[in-house]
This record gives sequence, structure tokens and C-alpha cells, in this order.
Amino acid sequence: MNKKLHIKKGDMVYVNAGNDKGKTGKVLEIITKKDRAIVEGLNMVSKHTKPNAQHPQGGIIKQEAGIHISNLQVVDPAKGGPTRIGRRMGENGKLVRYAKKSGEEIK
Repeated sequence: MNKKLHIKKGDMVYVNAGNDKGKTGKVLEIITKKDRAIVEGLNMVSKHTKPNAQHPQGGIIKQEAGIHISNLQVVDPAKGGPTRIGRRMGENGKLVRYAKKSGEEIK
């Protein structure tokens, strides 16, 4: 079963809870099974790695971890703040997402 989430890959999102509260970033990946999103530069964790082809030295690498999507809101393209998302029919008869705050369509 495919879930319908309010956030997509490539969206600019605002974090409204957790250690990175108040920060914004671009969604790199959505993990639908766990309802999480990986946001560029946010929720950084240290990962210990063995030497491999990408990292011949091995050691400790900083990388993004998932943030639950309930803690994320899409940034309004017109006003710039966090907004809720609605869906309505577009000109071509397809459902489009729009910002509830400004009414602006979200790409």
C-alpha cells in the first residue's frame, strides 16, 4: 500500500520539533515505511565506518538521519514560513498541492 504524504522529495521544509527546531532544509529522501524524511544538513549523526572504497581511511563520518514527517512542515513559496498543505484540481485536471497560508501552488 502506498501512503499519501504531505511532503515530497525536493521540498523545502521547516522543522517544528526536536533538536533542529526552527531550521529549514531541502528533503533529500523520503522513507515511507517509517514515515521519515532525510533533510539536507539537519539531524546530523556520527557514523563509525570500516575502510571501504568510498572511505579508504574509515573512521567517523557525519551524515543526516531521518526526521519523522509529523515534525516537518512545507515552507510556503510565497510568504516563506511554514504552512499546511491542501490538494485541489489544477488546470490540467490533475491534483496539485497548494499552501493553505497563501493559496500558492507548490511545485
